[in-house]
Formats: sequence, structure tokens, C-alpha cells
Amino acid sequence: MKLLIRPAPEVAIKSKPVRRRQMRHLCQNVRKLLARLDHDIVVDGSWDRVDVEVPEGRGLNGTVVDELLRIPGISTIQEIAAFPFVSLDDIAEKVVAAFAGRLDGKTFAVRARRHGEHSFRSGDVQRAVGSALMQAACGARVNLSSPEVDVRIEVREGQFHITHRRHRGLGGYPLGSVENVMTLVSGGYDSSVAAYLMLRRGLRSHFLFFNLGGVAHEVGVRQVVHYVWNRYGASHGAKFISVPFDGVVEEIMGSVGHRHWGVVLKRQMLKAASEIARNNNAAALVTGDAAGQVSSQTLTNLNVVDRASEEVVLRPLIAMDKETIIGIAREIGTEPYARTMPEYCGVISQKPATRARLSRVEAEEVAMDPQVLRRAIDAREDTPVSKLLETTTTPEDVDLVKTPAVSDIIIDVRHPAEGEHSPLQLTGNKILNIPFYELNRKVPELPANRQYLLYCDKGTMSRMHAVHLKAEGHENIKVYAPAF
Repeated sequence: MKLLIRPAPEVAIKSKPVRRRQMRHLCQNVRKLLARLDHDIVVDGSWDRVDVEVPEGRGLNGTVVDELLRIPGISTIQEIAAFPFVSLDDIAEKVVAAFAGRLDGKTFAVRARRHGEHSFRSGDVQRAVGSALMQAACGARVNLSSPEVDVRIEVREGQFHITHRRHRGLGGYPLGSVENVMTLVSGGYDSSVAAYLMLRRGLRSHFLFFNLGGVAHEVGVRQVVHYVWNRYGASHGAKFISVPFDGVVEEIMGSVGHRHWGVVLKRQMLKAASEIARNNNAAALVTGDAAGQVSSQTLTNLNVVDRASEEVVLRPLIAMDKETIIGIAREIGTEPYARTMPEYCGVISQKPATRARLSRVEAEEVAMDPQVLRRAIDAREDTPVSKLLETTTTPEDVDLVKTPAVSDIIIDVRHPAEGEHSPLQLTGNKILNIPFYELNRKVPELPANRQYLLYCDKGTMSRMHAVHLKAEGHENIKVYAPAF
């Protein structure tokens, strides 16, 4: 099988030096990714096209097309048959054979392109082929504006080719032909779609994860990041960078007024992301923010958040509604990951500020210990995305207890303000109030001969921290889940 790849229209209008560079990137990306399928696939690039020849008899045709459909920078993929040029009548004969039965009762248009010196024009090819098809096809009609079937022919020097099928590519620019970015990921709908849109635009991306909730959350994020990269960005290496942020959360909770928790948390993330981006040659930060979706994403709050970073912050979802975002996630295959991703709800105020003032936020941040953020940045872990699944450790199962034994001690991990609003009441069990951000420090101090059950309203935060503590060697930790 032979394939003809055309670049996205935006590539075609670039200046000659830029176009050459982008076509070189596109050809290299195609060659590298198809080599994973079969090293005998031949890829050859030129000024305005990439030609691919797939060995026959190996069952690769559908797989190759599927791979090409996910490579940024491609406008169309045409499955073609090539022949030596003999005459216009010979072209017409071979086109009739190629489209036998496919035009019956349908409208069609013949599109011909001619390159080089010939004694005929493109219009002559179109008329000769169109006339032959009208005679051969039953009930076929010509429709030049919106045909059901496009019959495409290209004559080049001493040969011509017929397009059997035409597929719409991903579009955008070839990956690696634009700058690098650092995409902040949480594993949910928004950040995974934002990451995809950046890759589609040709922006090579590293992935930055701020771990607020322990091992379970990070495992899920690693899986979705590997999926997005492997499908849409595998022509270039990328890093997955995990920053332990539970200490920063604890510092925010203890030093900042609750109305500014969300804004300050995002500012701390951007401060860390800016430094990490500079160390990885990334020219911008990417987030999954959409205007007005949550309290920290009002335009006023986004402006306050952005002042924490010297790098430009890109928000490809800014004008999208949730339904549109979920639709894209479903289309690109990240929806199942996002649907089951734990949602960390620990840093959510009951009455968050929607119009934060920069001066007030900065004044509250003065009370924070800057070394906490410094330690989090220094403790980050870098992993090549290509090796994420190799290095992933599946978290151990955590027991969910519906009815605790009398000797079990319940640990309410909610923030004190939340506990005061809706206190946990049990008749026969001792209850300890240890906010989630103090668990890592206080649990080792508890008697090891007792069993402890973590509790929060939704069960998400308690499960994540239970997994983390169990991974740290605390086998006496379970989850109190009365509603499961």
C-alpha cells in the first residue's frame, strides 16, 4: 500500500525556510513512529508531501493509517495506487476499475493535479475521467461543489496515481516544530484535554503533577499521561515530573485565610512550575482552566494567580463549557481515566473568594514559610514518560470498614472547620481529629498496636491518604466508609 500525506494548510502558507523545517519535522516524526510498526516501511518527504510505502502481505494497512491519524501536522492521508503514465485513456480506464461499483447512485467530482510539462491540462484529465465514470457507473451524477465521492488523480512526471480513500488528519503543526511547554496535569477531564490540544498544535510538552493526595492519585495520573503521550506525542521524548505538595498544603492551611486557599494553592503551583519549566527549556505553562468553572477560575482570580509566574500561562480550554471538554475527552480516549480519577477536595473553602485582591493575597503569603515550597521543588521526581508504566507501582488495596470494632480508633481527616460544621458522632469509638495535612507527621506517633480508620465525608481523601500511609509501612490503617 502507498500513502500520500499532505501537511496541514497552515504549514503550506509558511515562508520557505519555515516550511522546509516543518516538513522535515513531519517526515522525521512519521518515519520514527511507523518504524515502531515495521522497519521496512519506507518514508520519503519533499516540499509539500510525505510518501509512505507499506510492505504488502503483513496486515499493516489499517494499523499504519490509524497511527498516521494521530500524528500532529497532517491534513490528509490518501491511500493511492501508482501507475506509469501512458495516455489519458489509460488513466480513465484504471480509474474506472478502481471505483467499480463505488459510484453507483452517488454524486462525484473528479479532482486532477498535474505537475511538470505535459501536452494536456488538468482539465483535460478531469473531463476524460469524468466521462468514462459517467458511462461506467449506474445512476452516478456530477456534483462539483459537494460530492459524495471525490475522485482524485495526480499526474507527476512519468507516472500518475489514483486516490482510493482519503482520511482527515489531526491538523496543527508537526510536533517539535514549535516551542516546548510545561503542562500541569491532575488526571481529570480538563488537564488531559489541554495536554492533547497543545500536542495537536505541535507544542512538545512535559507533564507536571503536584501530588496532593498520595500514591493512588499519582498512579492514575501516570496512566493517563502515558496514554496521551503514547497516542499523540510519542515522536518526541517527554518528562513526567511529580512534586510532593502535601507540605505546601499544610502550610497554606495553617498560614492563609480559608477564603484564599484555592488562589494561594494555584499561585504556589505556578511559582514552582515556573522554576521547573525554566530548568526544562519550556517557554510556557499550560493549565486546564476554563473561565468561571470554579471559584479560582474567575477572571479576577486568574489574574491574581498569573502574577505568581514570569512565564506565559496558556489556557486552551478558557472558553469551553464542561460538556464540550468531556466530548473531546471521549473522542481522544481520556474520558474513562478522568471519570474514575480521585478528586482531591481538601483545599476547598466553604466560602472561597471569587474576586481576590492581589495585595491581600500577597500579604497573606508573607506568613508562609518559603522553605516549604523550596523543599517541595527540590524533592520533585523526574521520570521519562516512555517509562511511566514500567515504574508505576499499583497501590495496595485498602480495606473499607462499614461497622468499626469497638477497639478501632476513628481518625477524622477533614479540616477542623469542616468537622465543626458537621461533626462525626459515634457512640463506642474513640475519635481523633487529625487534619489530612498533618497525617504524615502525627500517625507515626500513634500507638502501633491499635487499628485506625480514616474518615472524610466523601471517602476520597481518606482512601488516598490510607493508601499513602499503608505504602509507608502502616499496616494498621483502614478506611471508615459507613455509606459504601
